[in-house]
Amino acid sequence: MDNQAVIAEAKLWSQDTARRRAAPGGFERKPRRGESVIQGFLFLCGVLTIFTTLAIVFVLGRESLLLVTSKYVTETGAVHTISLFDFVNTTEWQPHRFKVGIAPLVSATLMSSAIAMLVALPLGLGAAIFLSEYASPRVRSILKPILEVLAGVPTVVYGFFALQFMTPLLQSLFGRGTVEIFNVASAGTVMGIMILPLVASMSEDALSAVPRSLREAAFGLGSTRLETTTRVILPAALSGIAAAVIIAISRAIGETMIMAIAAGARPNLTANPFESAWTMTGYIASISGGDLAYDTLDYNSIFMVGLLLFLMTLGLNILSRAFVARFREVYE
Repeated sequence: MDNQAVIAEAKLWSQDTARRRAAPGGFERKPRRGESVIQGFLFLCGVLTIFTTLAIVFVLGRESLLLVTSKYVTETGAVHTISLFDFVNTTEWQPHRFKVGIAPLVSATLMSSAIAMLVALPLGLGAAIFLSEYASPRVRSILKPILEVLAGVPTVVYGFFALQFMTPLLQSLFGRGTVEIFNVASAGTVMGIMILPLVASMSEDALSAVPRSLREAAFGLGSTRLETTTRVILPAALSGIAAAVIIAISRAIGETMIMAIAAGARPNLTANPFESAWTMTGYIASISGGDLAYDTLDYNSIFMVGLLLFLMTLGLNILSRAFVARFREVYE
């Protein structure tokens, strides 16, 4: 059969298929009960995730409003009110004296997160580059599971590790008079070790997703492996690496047990990482563990701090999605 006959037969088959599809009942897939059940279950899962997020926002917002709408009566009968301006503008956190400036908690949270990223970012990115570009398949199969074991260690263990190992180490290096027993530096350093597998794993996935053809083209132009990695692979995987970094920052901001155990419980507005400070998550963990009466200042402040913490992590996630959408490279 020549080519023209094949083409003519294909056209006839195509026209017949289109005619049968357009006819009533033609090529209609019969509904399957199992597929409908699975589709309904998956839809329900999606709706539940959205509902859970909205419920969290509703509860935090409703309880947080009590902080600025309630009237607090002291033992002497005096009535105090807290305004949102006081919450944002005041630099002291002393609820028993009706001073609820969030600045000390926010500064401690940001300082500990910055220290964690100074540890996790270079080590995690270096490990990702080694696993993706330099390690052999055998070495990668051994090192990557070992690295990811760190992600399975309970955070309370990291907290005691920071208190019993990292703090004495810092005191031996900088002096006991300089480094307090509870300090932000040791907590932030150990938190960086904790989130290191997250940065390394996500960055390694982003680097491995870069097409092999880009590497071969760079090698063909005479580039060394280091030049190929720094000038070709890293820029191509920038969006994935940035997403890993922002997610790691969100993880660091939301960490609780390490901060509650090793950072201390003093609302201290300081830039010295060797001093004790109270982070937002540490405050929530410490205060919520006791018996709190409803609509008291301590009770209401927990939800306001939680709402601010939620907004910070939500903002980072939105920034991550925007950054990835802006710098994502699509390869075909």
